[in-house]
Amino acid sequence: MLSVLSYGRLVARAVIGGLSQTDSGDYSLVTARFGFGKDFRKGVADGVGGWRDYGVDPSQFSGTLMKTCERLVKEGRFVPGNPVGVLTSSYYELLQNKVPLLGSSTACIVVLDRQSHRLHTANLGDSGFLVVRGGEVVHRSDEQQHYFNTPFQLSIAPPEAEGAVLSDSPDAADSSSFDVQLGDIILTATDGLFDNMPEHMILQELKKLKNTNYESIQQTARSIAEQAHVLAYNPNYMSPFAQFACDNGLNVRGGKPDDITVLLSIVAEYPN
Repeated sequence: MLSVLSYGRLVARAVIGGLSQTDSGDYSLVTARFGFGKDFRKGVADGVGGWRDYGVDPSQFSGTLMKTCERLVKEGRFVPGNPVGVLTSSYYELLQNKVPLLGSSTACIVVLDRQSHRLHTANLGDSGFLVVRGGEVVHRSDEQQHYFNTPFQLSIAPPEAEGAVLSDSPDAADSSSFDVQLGDIILTATDGLFDNMPEHMILQELKKLKNTNYESIQQTARSIAEQAHVLAYNPNYMSPFAQFACDNGLNVRGGKPDDITVLLSIVAEYPN
C-alpha cells in the first residue's frame, strides 16, 4: 500500500515495496540515491556539529533513527497519513534505550499511499523535499530554523550536556498531505544540497531526466549531488547559504562544505 522515503540529516534510506496486496491503478516510487560526506569518506556522515567533542560518532544517531523508522513501517506500526507519528515513535524508542544513543539529527519522512495517490510528509529542520511536475515546483517543504544556521533537530544529550544541547520535539515537524500524479518527480535531500544549489539549478538538472528507469534516475541524482559538491568548495560562488548569511548581516561568500545526500524518485504505475 505504501512507499516510504525517510532520512535524517546525514543518512538516507529508501523503502520501496508492498506492505499489502495492491490493485491495478496503484502508484509506486522508483528511487535512486547518491551522496557525499564532507570529509570525503565513502558514504555519508553526520554533519551536526560538536558531537565529536563528546567522543560520539555523529552519524550513528541519524542512521539509527531512520533504521528504526524503517522497521516500524515494515511492521505496520504507523498510520499512513501521519508520518510525524512514526518519527515520534522512533525517537522515543531511542530515548528509552538502556544505553542511550547520543547525537542530533534533522529528519524528513515522505510516505506515498499507493491506492489514494497521496503523499504525506513530515519535515523537521533544514533538509527537505521538492515535488516537480512539468518542470515546475508544485510542492516544497518549509525550512525550520531557530536562527541562522541552527535548524530544528531531535537530540539525545549526555547528562553533563542536558539543557545545553538544542532539542526539539518531533511534534514540531512541519507536515503536509497532497495528491501526486504519474511522472511527478520527488527530490528529497539534506541541507548540503539546498545550501549550495538554488531551485532553478536543480530544475535544470531534472530536465535531463527522460524516463523512469532506475539507471536514468541514478545518473540524475549523481549529477545533482556532484554539482552541489563542486559548488560547495567554490570560494567565489554566491551560494544560497552565503546569500542567507548576508541577509543575516554576515559578510559571507562561497559554497558551504557539508554532507550532501540526494534521494530522487519518480511516481510510476505499480508493477503487477
